[in-house]
Amino acid sequence: MDYLPEIIQVIPHEDYTVSVYFSDGKIVSYDVRPLLDTGVFAKLKELRIFMETCTIMNDTLAWDIAGGRDESGCIDIDPDRLYALPAAAERIA
Repeated sequence: MDYLPEIIQVIPHEDYTVSVYFSDGKIVSYDVRPLLDTGVFAKLKELRIFMETCTIMNDTLAWDIAGGRDESGCIDIDPDRLYALPAAAERIA
């Protein structure tokens, strides 16, 4: 893909999905549940950590596990992978 819209907002949900908002208006839902038993993602099993550390870092959806906005201490998802997901409806709280 030549142009990848910027991720402008991420909203974690208690069902271990994240709504990801792109600058072109596209919204996708990323389901983290299949990853929770693998490698570094196991740290996100604790709902508090999943919810409180979810952010945008490295220009993509990430979890700031180490704190302090240190990009080397985060878990992130490839933005191309996120943008390739089908568009989702906005979730209203």
